[in-house]
Amino acid sequence: MNAPNRYELYVLEEGERPVEVTEDTKIPNAATIKIVKQDHTLANLLRSQLLSMPQVLFAGYKVPHPLHPYFLLKIQTDGSVTPTQVLETACTKLIGTIATLEAKFKREFTFKDVDGGVQEDAYGAPVTGGSFEGNSYVDLF
Repeated sequence: MNAPNRYELYVLEEGERPVEVTEDTKIPNAATIKIVKQDHTLANLLRSQLLSMPQVLFAGYKVPHPLHPYFLLKIQTDGSVTPTQVLETACTKLIGTIATLEAKFKREFTFKDVDGGVQEDAYGAPVTGGSFEGNSYVDLF
């Protein structure tokens, strides 16, 4: 088959750098960042986080070929910060968001009634009966 070995999709080779930054010479305050051994999952998370930041004028990504495990992230800022700085900030915010999501996920799905405790809904109110009547959502944010 043409597909590479699975480990080649996520294991860095000897001397391979995970991130390469190339400053754009044609567009002011812009850079193209190559992130290897990652795919659309991380690329879309970064793009959406970057677009939510007021300093970012443009953020987009492309995966040149599905058999090559890297993506190119293009960032243009308003000049108040560099594309590298705004990417670091976006990564820090994403890590915080994911940590919060993990904590809330664990809180929702722990078995509080195993120790004889009272079952609670997402807001800590005691629940009577076996289900959350009408509340079929999980409080994420």
